[in-house]
Amino acid sequence: MPPVFAHGRLRLYLLKLLDEAPRHGYEVIRLLEERFQGLYAPSAGTVYPRLSKLEAEGLVTHATEGGRKVYSITDAGRAELADRSGELADLELEIRDSVTELAAEIRSDVRGAAGDLRREMRAAASASATQVGEDDSWQAAKEELRKARQEWKEQARRAKDESRRAREEAQAARRQAKEAQDRAREEVQRIAGQLQEQFAKSGGVLGSLAGAWLGGTQGPGADRPSDQPSDRASDRAPGWAADLPATGDPARDLDRLLDRFRDQVRDAARDHGVTAARVAEARDHLAAAAARLSGTFGSRP
Repeated sequence: MPPVFAHGRLRLYLLKLLDEAPRHGYEVIRLLEERFQGLYAPSAGTVYPRLSKLEAEGLVTHATEGGRKVYSITDAGRAELADRSGELADLELEIRDSVTELAAEIRSDVRGAAGDLRREMRAAASASATQVGEDDSWQAAKEELRKARQEWKEQARRAKDESRRAREEAQAARRQAKEAQDRAREEVQRIAGQLQEQFAKSGGVLGSLAGAWLGGTQGPGADRPSDQPSDRASDRAPGWAADLPATGDPARDLDRLLDRFRDQVRDAARDHGVTAARVAEARDHLAAAAARLSGTFGSRP
């Protein structure tokens, strides 16, 4: 079977799905699987980079809802769909043809297997006829044929049951994986929310937290006491959140930095996966950072 989508066609079909309604990436993958009747399901590594590229081209945009990016088509995206309406119609036909072709291949394989079985039964009957008398060989052939048919039916039934169980187990595994990922994401969001709520009561900046946990030169166990500010540029991790200039309101600056910190942690968790061990390690990092910053804010006016 040739590739389901020729070059550039998946990009066009993603625009069509987003033109129908705003959707998040997992929903786009599920819709593609449904429209191919379960015979094709693109991976996240196929869909998410293309959504990001469409967004970079200004054809789609996204909003964050419940920790997920929900993508929507822009006016520019609709204009491209309108310009390529003929190509889109051809693509719909190609999708239907792909599904039909794959179904035909499956039917052909089944017919071929049945034909092979019939030939084997005839060969067995012929071999039996050369070893026993005509009457006995006919009865033996009939019995062999009956047994072969029964065995074939039983194998077909088992294959059907195994296929059904495999589909059910795969669906259950996908649901469990999604539920585990959602629970882990909620736990990370809960911890980040508690940290944000604690820090929102004080003014200041989050430079020291960025340096401690996101790759700066100073960690939670550094030798500098938490109640002594540092004037070194390396301690303030100037590269982190450099695109967030000061507003003149320290409390607002802190809220913006906390939002950036939460989004960065959540995106990393979504991109690289969340496990119970990673959440436990994240809790330790956050506890250390919270203790350090609590000392920082409590030691100075």
